[in-house]
Amino acid sequence: MSGVRVLVGTRKGGFILTSDARRARWEVSGPHFGGWEIYHMKGSPADPNRLYASQSSGWFGQLMQRSNDGGKTWEPVGNKFVYDGVAGTHQWYDGTPHPWEFKRVWHLEPSPTDADTVYAGVEDAALFRTTDAGQTWHELPGLRRHGSGSAWSPGAGGLCLHTIVLDPTNTDRIVVAISAAGAFRTDDGGENWRPINHGLRSEGIPNPTAEVGHCVHRIARHPSRPGVLFMQKHWDVMRSDDGGDSWREVSGNLPTDFGFVIDVHAHEPQTIYVVPIKSDSEHYPPDGKLRVYRSRTGGQEWEALTNGLPQRDCYVNVLRDAMSVDSLDPCGVYFGTTGGQVYGSADAGDNWTPIVRDLPAVISVEVQTVPPSLAGV
Repeated sequence: MSGVRVLVGTRKGGFILTSDARRARWEVSGPHFGGWEIYHMKGSPADPNRLYASQSSGWFGQLMQRSNDGGKTWEPVGNKFVYDGVAGTHQWYDGTPHPWEFKRVWHLEPSPTDADTVYAGVEDAALFRTTDAGQTWHELPGLRRHGSGSAWSPGAGGLCLHTIVLDPTNTDRIVVAISAAGAFRTDDGGENWRPINHGLRSEGIPNPTAEVGHCVHRIARHPSRPGVLFMQKHWDVMRSDDGGDSWREVSGNLPTDFGFVIDVHAHEPQTIYVVPIKSDSEHYPPDGKLRVYRSRTGGQEWEALTNGLPQRDCYVNVLRDAMSVDSLDPCGVYFGTTGGQVYGSADAGDNWTPIVRDLPAVISVEVQTVPPSLAGV
């Protein structure tokens, strides 16, 4: 039987939670890089021992970390990012007299088949890739050269490339999301990109149905159906059945369609999860009740999942990278809050329990399925 490893990035360090397949008892390791913002930690699907972490601070900038032993030890890697053949310390040169230094790596997306290949989304928005386990990072410059950059504007969190969706059936197809620019797709490995925002509507921009300029919070899909995408937008939960060429709203009976996270059940491609947040100015659950909503029909029809979650006086937020699922059966679902709680469900959301409390504010949650020898419990 396999076990699970939950990787938690917080405002003040990273934490690793491990359990066996029962997911009833957990061991907590951390903080790793205590005091640093860990925007994202993610494990390689191709190697259960390989982990990557984005480590940053206002004092020391951005660092990349890699572990080859499941997080027991770490080593700094690849703190040179290359643009047009010129290397700099988390900066690129765009032809102007001064280098443009990006602020942080928001999201890491390892290849499903190669532990040494990882994509990185950064702020200000750009996409990088390493093929040597993080030693060097090269920009896929076609995205920033698309020509629509003048219409990109930062969301409240910055102009961040925060979502990278790899197609397991076509290595040349990648979907990314940028706040606040929208979703983009390449079909040729990153050479050329095009916006995929048809059907999105955003009332806060000059043209509500513009080609770019939409604040997309998160995109998810099931690997068995890579053409079906689910999106949590600034407002609206959306669905595409054609790889992003067109979108339709599936917010249905949600109490509010504002939120940040969205994810898909490991074994049921039509089962999706969101956490509604009251509004874009009130970043907490409606009525002070923390509720995960599940749709078993791919949207429109939603049910509230509340068992084990606080249903009064709860005013935490759940950020865009702070939900993930495991691949066990039944499927486990996990999310973290800005209040420092990490909740887990070992039965696809029917029942929840706090795995750990009182962490620093949680920024990201990712899950790795690991062999029993690495489960730790």
